[in-house]
This record gives sequence, structure tokens and C-alpha cells, in this order.
Amino acid sequence: MRPLIFPLLYALLISDSAIALARLPNFIIIFTDDQGYQDLGCFGSPNIRTPHLDKLASEGLRLTSFYAQPICGPSRTALMTGCYPLRVAESENRKRVHPVVHSEEITLAEVLRKTGYATACIGKWDMAGHSNVDYLSEILPGGQGFDLHFGPPSSNDSRKQTVLLRNGKVVESPPDFSTLTEKYTTEAMQFIEAHQDQPFFLYLPHTMPHTELDASERFKGKSPRGLYGDVIEEIDDSVGRIVELLAKLDLAEETYLLFASDNGPWLIKNKDFRQGVGFEDHGGSALPLRSGKVSTWEGGVRVPAIIWAPGRAPAGTTTGAIVRTLDVLPTFAALAETEPPADRTIDGRDVSDLIHGAPGAVSPSNQYFYYLHTHLQAVRAGRWKLHLPRESRPPWLERLRPEAHVHADDVLAIREPLLFDLESDISEQHDLADQYPQVVRRLLALAEQARHDIGDHDRVGRNARFFDPGKHRPELQIN
Repeated sequence: MRPLIFPLLYALLISDSAIALARLPNFIIIFTDDQGYQDLGCFGSPNIRTPHLDKLASEGLRLTSFYAQPICGPSRTALMTGCYPLRVAESENRKRVHPVVHSEEITLAEVLRKTGYATACIGKWDMAGHSNVDYLSEILPGGQGFDLHFGPPSSNDSRKQTVLLRNGKVVESPPDFSTLTEKYTTEAMQFIEAHQDQPFFLYLPHTMPHTELDASERFKGKSPRGLYGDVIEEIDDSVGRIVELLAKLDLAEETYLLFASDNGPWLIKNKDFRQGVGFEDHGGSALPLRSGKVSTWEGGVRVPAIIWAPGRAPAGTTTGAIVRTLDVLPTFAALAETEPPADRTIDGRDVSDLIHGAPGAVSPSNQYFYYLHTHLQAVRAGRWKLHLPRESRPPWLERLRPEAHVHADDVLAIREPLLFDLESDISEQHDLADQYPQVVRRLLALAEQARHDIGDHDRVGRNARFFDPGKHRPELQIN
């Protein structure tokens, strides 16, 4: 028997090694723009049909406490760097409303590409300047770890000024907005097919439902939720086509797909700043959360999120554990058997055990700091959220003008800390600060740690990064 045992053991070892070395997983991030918490069927939408995303949720993990940032540029910066935007270095050491991320910052694409991943960004970038006319070419995706970029430098606020770039060169000016989702989908599928034999990272940040809205003829006028619904339903169809291609190429069980929004809904596109429900509303709904984009109420930063990874993420599961865009970089790095940058502070944590449904898995960072531009406004730890005292219209947020974006009831001066139990009061209606003074003290201490480490409107954080010579944050308050 002994002569037979060793060849068998050797064969098993060789087999296991071959499986381990066969392929690192693929990663796909589909990031929508200004989609509200409720704007998916599986998150409670009453009139937007999303059968493909609902199916992904039934086959994967639905994240009900997934946090982004309150507006576009900071949210993409946090996703790509694994850091709170106030920590991230910018050109000229400034802190803009929409970051111009310094070339010395290291993105998720750069982390993955060094291990052999093919990388593509197909869609809106918004990290090289919040403009389709005035942007830093060296900070476009091609300079930040992506082999391919197809899409606009920034938001589609103006049809006339929007341009489509292919690897830094203008290929359409202006593009037909009704074709954007279809074009992105086609490019994404071509990238997957071209790189099916190697690990790939596809970042698909859709231009919409940031307005101006438009949809292709196949979807326009079809949704009971009006044009906004048409846009979401076309994005849902796009997701379905990408997933179908993964199955066709036998890549589904080798892929992690994250679907999420970059921030809450843009309520100025709805009647009277309401949550979007009507046919004529061109913004989304964050219900049952409070408020929307450009606020640090839950509706501004808690977004719908799904992780789909057949054979890896348990099907049909939901978690209320705190997970953040910050956590994507260290998680994907771990899954790709590499490391985040070791020479700088990274705020994100590896949540792969949570994704895989490991017994007893919890969020490794059960807290979140709510920054609006440079201003720390709230902190969450577990079930508790504390809004910090603040003015209703602080001068350091003058350029952002939050009062122009959300309902007047949500632009209020907070004289004393407000404490909410988000497990029983997701809509932030019942202040419990007087009943739980020890919780208030604990969260105030956490907020002070963040101010010291990351920074605030009136201070530079100890571990904030600056790569250019000169004063750090030369204009501390209004810039």
C-alpha cells in the first residue's frame, strides 16, 4: 500500500495547488449616481421594477447599513482610496468640495493591477475636478491604475458641456444622453469578454440617475415612476445582461459583484424637496430614511447595496452590520491575496468574513463618521447615532449650500447633541440624549478622536495626507 499512498498524496497536493493558483477572483463594482435607499424593488420601491437586482439580492447578500459619502466626488474618493475624503491628499494641499485626488494617492485599481488584474473604469470619474471642461488629465483613471477608461470626467449637469473620453481623448462632445447606459453596458461586456482568461476589475460608475435624466427608446416612457423609473429600470437591465454574460463565460462563481449608490437622492429634483414618489419627480427616494444628498441624515449617506458572489456569499441573506465604501479596498485586496498600502493610514477594514457568512462574523469596524465636506457632523457606533452641535448654515459650508438641497426641516441648528437609536428609529425622529447620557459621552469621545486623527472644519487631522509643499489646507474654513 505504501508505494500507492505517496503518489496519491502528491496528486492531491498538486490538484489543490492548481485550484489555488488557477485564478484570483474577478471584481465588479456597479456604482449608480444619486440613487435613493428605496429605489430598488428589494429595498421597498413601490413603483420601480428591478427584477435583475432583486434576483441578485435573493442570490447574495443585501446590506441595509451600507454607507457612502453625502455627495459625488467625496464618495468616489472614499471608494477608490479606502479613506475618509478629508484624510486624502489633494493637489496644492487644498480641500475642495469634490476632491482633486493627488497623484500620490493609491487607488483600488492600482492595488489590484500590481497583482496582474486587468482594470477598467467605464463611466463617470469625478476625482480629477468636478468639471467636464476643467480637469487634471494626469488624475483621470489612466493615471490612477486603470488600463481602460471610457466615460465623462465628471457629472452630466449640462448636456452641452458633457464629453465622453476614451483613455483621455474626447470621442463624443456632447454625447446623446439617452445612449449612455447602453454604451457603458456594451463597453463593460466587451471588457469582460476580452479579459475572461485573466482576473479583472471592472468599475462601472453610471452617470445616472444624476440629472439630466434620459433613457433609451426601449425603456423611455415605460416605468410607472416616470423618467426616473425608466433610468433605474434600464440600469437594472444592464446589470442583468452583465450577469448573464458572466454565466455564459462560466465566470459567475469566480466573481464578486458589488452594486451600490454613491449617495442619497437629489431632492431638489422632486416637488417641495420631498422623497421621490411621483411620476414627475426626477429625484429618488430614501424612505424610510430622513433627508437626502448633501446631508448627514441617514438619507444622505446610507444607500442600497448588494453583494453577489455565487458559491461564496450565502444566498438570500441580509445584514444590518455597518459596512462602508471605505471597506471595499481592503476587502478586495484580501480576496486578491494582496495588501492595502502599508505606508499610510487606511480607514477601511476587511469585511470578507461578513460577506462569506462566516459563523459569528461581525463588522470589524462598527462605526462611521459623517463628514459633510470638511465638517464632522455626526458619528455612529453600533445602533447609536449622535448628531454633533452645529450651526444651521455654517460659513465653512457656504460653497456647498446644504440648505439649497434638502427640506428646511432638515437644515437646523443643533444646540445640544441629538442621539438616535437607528435599530428602532431608522427615520431619526426621537432624540434619546437625555435618557442615555453615557452613550452620548462615549460617542462624543469617538468624535473627538476622529477630529484629532482625520480632521474637521477648524483643524488639520494628525494623519491627514499632504504631498505638495506649502501650507496644509491653506484655507481652513471657506475654500
